[in-house]
Amino acid sequence: MRRLTALALVLGVALAACAPAPAGGAFRNTGVPIYSNAVFQPARLAGDWVQVADFAQVGARACRPGPVRFGPPEAGALALTAQLCLSGTRQVFNGTAAIAGPGRLALRGAAPAGLGQTWWVLWVDDGYRTMAIGTPSGDFGFILNRTATLPADRLAAAREVLDWNGYDLRHLSLF
Repeated sequence: MRRLTALALVLGVALAACAPAPAGGAFRNTGVPIYSNAVFQPARLAGDWVQVADFAQVGARACRPGPVRFGPPEAGALALTAQLCLSGTRQVFNGTAAIAGPGRLALRGAAPAGLGQTWWVLWVDDGYRTMAIGTPSGDFGFILNRTATLPADRLAAAREVLDWNGYDLRHLSLF
């Protein structure tokens, strides 16, 4: 019985390795529906955050993430400064992010094909200490936390939400 279980496990791993890459974006299967957080409260974002994870291709250059700071909402937008590492490339933004819908932020003036894609807040914990951000295209996604140390339970929750929204967790890298 033990040999049969081991054989089934080996076959399952082999089949998973042969699975096709996600359709569409680099890190997300765009055939899977994506959902932003409908009860998102922009005012609770205000303050400092740290990027603790992102999606990167195997062999992507390493870069170090920097801080992210959200200002309080004013006239439908938030001040935003960010120094992110996305797929091995440092991305910097200093400007405003319009509140583009429930759980959605549109960076004003950023390249729409790059960092300026609308950020979808896929999940944020009740205490607004950790959040997972993605894009419908799947070109990037990342996890922010209030501190550099991300507790295992919130990492597990963020991973689950990213997976449920079609992200390929094999490409998720922690800093």
